[in-house]
Amino acid sequence: MTERTKGLLITFVGVMAIIPDALLVRLVVADEWTTLFWRGVLTAISITVALVITHRRQTFLRFAQIGALGVWLAALFAGGAICFVVAITLTKVANVLFIVATTPLYAAIIARVFLGERVPLRIWIAIGFAMVGVAVIASASATRGADSVLGDALAFLAALSMAVTLSLARKARSHSMVPAMALAGVLYALAILPCASPLDVSAADVCWLALMGLVFVPLGFSMLTIAPRYLPTPEVSLLLLLEAVLGPLLVWWVVGESPGSRGLIGGGIVVATLLVLNVVALRTSGAHR
Repeated sequence: MTERTKGLLITFVGVMAIIPDALLVRLVVADEWTTLFWRGVLTAISITVALVITHRRQTFLRFAQIGALGVWLAALFAGGAICFVVAITLTKVANVLFIVATTPLYAAIIARVFLGERVPLRIWIAIGFAMVGVAVIASASATRGADSVLGDALAFLAALSMAVTLSLARKARSHSMVPAMALAGVLYALAILPCASPLDVSAADVCWLALMGLVFVPLGFSMLTIAPRYLPTPEVSLLLLLEAVLGPLLVWWVVGESPGSRGLIGGGIVVATLLVLNVVALRTSGAHR
């Protein structure tokens, strides 16, 4: 298996795991701060247990190896996680995910300016087409009021946080940044604890929070943290656009929150862009063998 194939597979698993995240946030009845608290705590527990099972006595060493860069990564990711969850409570899930889909644009710029990586022309073209799709989707939400505007702004900050997080993981690819995800969970759980009511959750909430914090979030973001070790950041973040398409459709199917006709049209543009991008990439890599 080539480095690129491994990176694509890891990224795909990560993206598939985080697609239910927004739906689970929607299903939880508790307030956003309580949701964030348990999301952070359970994610930290899940990742730490997995590290102990995998590395045993070297677990502490794995945490130490993330260094100052890993601490920065954890802090930035924690801020983005808070923005993401709060944004979902203020505006449509589709809106949040489509704005977060702009992550590749920021990731490509960061990779070029700060990491000195060459960004292939096909990535820039794909980003351009993807942004057209996102623009079509977002154009439907211009008149929803102050809460929706604030939600959009927080979603933008979440996208920027994700782009920087992936770029830092790429820069620190000599060591796994998975432990930083556990640290991030602890950081944002502690940050919002004064606003949370950890014991004020229903039995149904316990189920959704467990799925979110013990399964989907730790698996998804751990994979997405590993992926930049094998694949350039812009390509990792571009595959994240799948969440922007499948996430709203899942929410629509389960809770009836329709993304609207523009959402479907824009999502189609994004999916077509991803298909073309990966076909071109596979043909190019095959021609170079």
